[in-house]
This record gives sequence, structure tokens and C-alpha cells, in this order.
Amino acid sequence: MTASIETPIATDAPMSVSVSAARRISQLIEQQGNPNLKLRLGVSGGGCSGFQYTFGFDEDIADGDIVIEEGGIKVLVDDMSLLYVMGAELDYVEDLVGAAFQVKNPNAQSSCGCGTSFSV
Repeated sequence: MTASIETPIATDAPMSVSVSAARRISQLIEQQGNPNLKLRLGVSGGGCSGFQYTFGFDEDIADGDIVIEEGGIKVLVDDMSLLYVMGAELDYVEDLVGAAFQVKNPNAQSSCGCGTSFSV
């Protein structure tokens, strides 16, 4: 059985990564030419709703990082950010407006129109 784009591919991790997101992360890592890269997802203060998601690549796993390994890629979340994204799904969505990573976060009470900031 093949997973659909909507189906998360992690079931026992503290958060999940969709097939679409894992595929896009893999493509981005390949473009960088460094197979040691991992996607780092973080939460910082700011944005129009109080908190915002941050994304970047990192070669190193820091003390306190949670490592979510899916579809051949690794997503790193520091332990403080994990408090805000526990149970969330990292997805990659392409539509007429554009393409972007989205965090489908059950902990967010509200989010802004851009989808990168939220409140709890």
C-alpha cells in the first residue's frame, strides 16, 4: 500500500512528517550536495500571532534535540520547541499561491494567514 501525500509517515514520534514534506526535504538536501544535513524545526517568539516557526538546515544534532527520522530524512526539534509542536504534523503543500512547509499544529489556538505564526 502506498501512502498518500496527506498521510503522515511517523506514527510513534512526538510529531509526524508527511510523505510530501519528507520528499521535499530530501530534494532540498540533495540540491545542497550535503547528505549530512537535517532539517531543523524551531519555535521562536515573534510573528503576528505571538510565536513563529523557524526552518533551517543543520549538520549537527545538539544536546536536547529530538530526532524524527522519516523517509530517509531527519528532522531536528529542540526540546523547548517540542513543547509547542507536540502532536503536530510537518507538511509540504503546493497550490496556486505557492509552495511552503506547513505545521499542522493541534496546540495552536489561532494562527495568522501566512501560516508561519501562531498563538497557544
